[in-house]
Amino acid sequence: MMRFRVLLIPCLSTLLSPCGFAATRLKDLATIEGVRENQLIGYGLVVGLAGTGDKRTTIFSTQSLANMLERMGVAISANNVRVQNMAAVMVTASLPAFAQPGTKIDVTTAAVGDASNLQGGILLMTSLRGANGQVYAVAQGAVVTGGFVSGRGGSSQTVNHPTVGRIPSGASVERAAPSVEPTSMVRLQLRNGDYATVARVCAAINKKFGTPREVAKAENSTVVSVALPEGWTNRMPEFIADMQDLSVDVDMAARIVVNERTGTIVIGKDVRIAPVAILHGNLSVEIKTRLVVSQPGPLSNGTTQVVPEQTISTKDEPAKNVVLRDGATVDELVRSLTAIGSTSRDIIAILQNLRVAGALDADLEVI
Repeated sequence: MMRFRVLLIPCLSTLLSPCGFAATRLKDLATIEGVRENQLIGYGLVVGLAGTGDKRTTIFSTQSLANMLERMGVAISANNVRVQNMAAVMVTASLPAFAQPGTKIDVTTAAVGDASNLQGGILLMTSLRGANGQVYAVAQGAVVTGGFVSGRGGSSQTVNHPTVGRIPSGASVERAAPSVEPTSMVRLQLRNGDYATVARVCAAINKKFGTPREVAKAENSTVVSVALPEGWTNRMPEFIADMQDLSVDVDMAARIVVNERTGTIVIGKDVRIAPVAILHGNLSVEIKTRLVVSQPGPLSNGTTQVVPEQTISTKDEPAKNVVLRDGATVDELVRSLTAIGSTSRDIIAILQNLRVAGALDADLEVI
């Protein structure tokens, strides 16, 4: 079955440049190079499960338990171990910038075998390593799950994901985080690169701290180098705090984000449309096939046959008009199309064709 919808859009105004966003704090607009979190990962064992752990088919669980017991002076064979009260897990955490030994951080555990529930389990001492292979933290503690399993067999009920748990303050930092502390120069990295925005960032910083010389310089559309101004010697943290409190007018390129799988459309408010006419009809053609049994007459030499019969029906609804004022935006177009019954997929198709025709002055990103 094919479906088409006809929509007539009158000519619209010429393209207008997109308007900028409201003023934003520099702290929310950019990050400081070298001051960031570091990801940690480790492999551990969760014990104390009430029969919801790994099965014997999960070989690495039995091997891990046998190796751990051997280090404790208990020599056993991995073939003689049952691990239904234990689960092998991967442990992850984020190491904050400038974290010092003794700092407590949260960790997340996730089953890697066929364990069905981590509820009530305890994570044994697990080393957490960074990308360079060095140990930065050690995790241990009771696992808190955000879900549960109740019942047995076909009468069970599962809520959320009981195979993933979290240990608040479950890891202790053993090695200082590999963060780079700014000394005489700060490099700012914009989260969304834009030449107009980076120029305004430099202007705002130089206006407050650039006397008698400018201290901020844009290296490209994303990075700004800021030298420590006079009078702030040995006061880098205070300088960064004052600098991040500055407000900057953000100017980003117009963008439309479309998710065809869910039918979600995110559109900037002031995206403009060039003069264009759109035809998107509502003609539906349906073809049905019915199998009919043909019986021969009595005492005849004929045979029974199955004969297909096809029925073709066509439905054509009158076109609906959408009238928009001059200088209409995409937001107004979408509202008008929605008012006459257009679906999200109809609107997505129209936006894609507008972009191909060069009538949409915005980046159309399909995810």
